[in-house]
Amino acid sequence: MSAECLAEPRPSSYFLSGVRESIPITLAVLPFGLLFGALATEHGLSLFETVLMSATLYAGASQMVGIELFNAPIAPWVVVLSIVAVNFRHVLYSATIGRYLDHWTPLQRSFGFFFLIDPQFAEAERSMENGRRISFAWYMGLALPVYIGWVGESWLGALFGRLIPDAHAFGLDFILPIYFLSMVMSFRKRPLWLPVVGVSAIASIIAYRTIGSPWHISIGAIAGVVLGALLASTATKEQEQ
Repeated sequence: MSAECLAEPRPSSYFLSGVRESIPITLAVLPFGLLFGALATEHGLSLFETVLMSATLYAGASQMVGIELFNAPIAPWVVVLSIVAVNFRHVLYSATIGRYLDHWTPLQRSFGFFFLIDPQFAEAERSMENGRRISFAWYMGLALPVYIGWVGESWLGALFGRLIPDAHAFGLDFILPIYFLSMVMSFRKRPLWLPVVGVSAIASIIAYRTIGSPWHISIGAIAGVVLGALLASTATKEQEQ
C-alpha cells in the first residue's frame, strides 16, 4: 500500500465532513433562532441588540431566559446569575469532552468551547463513541455553519417578528423542551442512563416547585452528575473486588 493511502486526511477533509454533518443540525435549530428573534423584539430589544446577543451569548435557552428577565423589576446581577444557572450544563459538557482533546492547543480549546452548545456536544459524544478522534477541523466544520445559521435566523426573526402580534400564540416555544428530550433520549443505551435521568428529572421538578426557574436546570444537572459519579464509583469498586 502506498504512503499516500496511509497518509492522514487533510484538515480540509475533516472540516468538510463536519460541514456536511452540520446540515441537519442547522435545519433543526432554524425554528429556535426565528422564535428567539421574534420574541426578542416583542420584549423590546432592537434588531442590533438581538443579533449581538445571539452572536456573543450563543445559547438559546439562556437567551430565552434573558429576554424574559430584562424588563422585569429585578437587579441586573439576578439576570446574570439566572443566565449562568441555565448555562451551567455547558461547564459539564466541556469537562466531559475535554478529556479527549489533549491534542488541541490551549487556544483551540478556548476558541472551540465557545461553540459547545447542546447539539455540538451530542455530536462530539457520538463521534467519540464511534471511536473517531475529534479533530479541531472537524469540530469547527460542524460548529461554524450552526453558529452562522443561528445568528442569521435571529436576525430574520427580529426583522420580521414585528409582523407577528403574539409569537407565543403559535406555540413554537414548546419546540425547545421537545428538542432537549430528543437529545436526552439519544443517549438511552448508555449504562446508568435511566437512574441518572430519573433522579435528575425528579430533582429538577422539586427545585422548580420550591426554588423556581431557572435554578431547577442546574440543580437537576448536579443531581444527575452526583448520582452518576456515585454509581460509577460503586461499580468500579465491585469490579476490583
